[in-house]
Amino acid sequence: MSDRKKDHINLAFQARPGPDEMDQRFFYEPALSKHPDGEVLELDFLGKKLKAPLWISSMTGGTEAAGRINRNLAMACNEFGLGMGLGSCRTLLESNEHIDDFDLRGIIGDDLPFYANLGIAQVEKLLLNNELDKIDEMTGRLKTDGLIIHINPLQEWLQPEGNRLTLPAVEVVREFLKETSKKLIVKEVGQGMGPGSLKALMKLPLEAVEFGAFGGTNFASLELMRSEKQHSEYFKPLARLGHTAGEMVDFVNKMAGEEDLRCRQVIISGGIESFLDGYYLINKCRLTAIYGQASAFLKHAGNSYSALKEFVQTQVEGIRIAQAFLRIK
Repeated sequence: MSDRKKDHINLAFQARPGPDEMDQRFFYEPALSKHPDGEVLELDFLGKKLKAPLWISSMTGGTEAAGRINRNLAMACNEFGLGMGLGSCRTLLESNEHIDDFDLRGIIGDDLPFYANLGIAQVEKLLLNNELDKIDEMTGRLKTDGLIIHINPLQEWLQPEGNRLTLPAVEVVREFLKETSKKLIVKEVGQGMGPGSLKALMKLPLEAVEFGAFGGTNFASLELMRSEKQHSEYFKPLARLGHTAGEMVDFVNKMAGEEDLRCRQVIISGGIESFLDGYYLINKCRLTAIYGQASAFLKHAGNSYSALKEFVQTQVEGIRIAQAFLRIK
């Protein structure tokens, strides 16, 4: 007891945050709840039950470290009841050489959502060449629930090895849905999407739209770093374009009441720094929503599983404490 009191005296003057440091998004209600003790966070999403409103967003694929990272992530999904999107599975369209890096269903289990992932340029090429069966074969081998298509025109434009789209992405997605009954999620990769793109996509029978908003890993900016200096300087302004997750929630909320909206689930990702960011945005959203992170998981998944487990545990406990004592303003 005396040590604790001594700590309080020694630290009192350091523990004085200024008014500008206060989180203005919440009403803090300390009198209305007890401390959480393993309260259930379970929800229905993508036709399955998650134990927490948290999604492991698509990240690494096709590297030597991918297998270890993906297996750690899959273990976290299994232990904490989360859903997961794989990084780009492009390499599996032509070869099974790296399939062990992506073959995670046995680790995740059958009861949690697990999705493969391809870029819009690859899907357009397969569509135009009448080779969509390759996607069926790939997702069948991996036993995924469906496919994520990432729409990334700025990244492709700026990438030295990038592909050029010959059709608008929404047309590719629409035609893909006509040709298959596969469950489909569509996402961006760091710029987010404006209201026109969101509305066009959400009028389609998608399982969900993932934001991939501005504020997280910006793949347009990443590709500029890989480019020649002069090229990078010319096109640098493009990497500053986009929409934040907060903006996108506002866009979605404005269209939530429209009857022709066929997709009514979203994964809020991009710039989600903490469980408070995620908690705020999913509760602000008028559609069924969970929040996703990529780089935060990647940071811990590349090390030991114990480090990743500790991180996920803090996210889940943080959501519980927020649910107990915070209300959205």
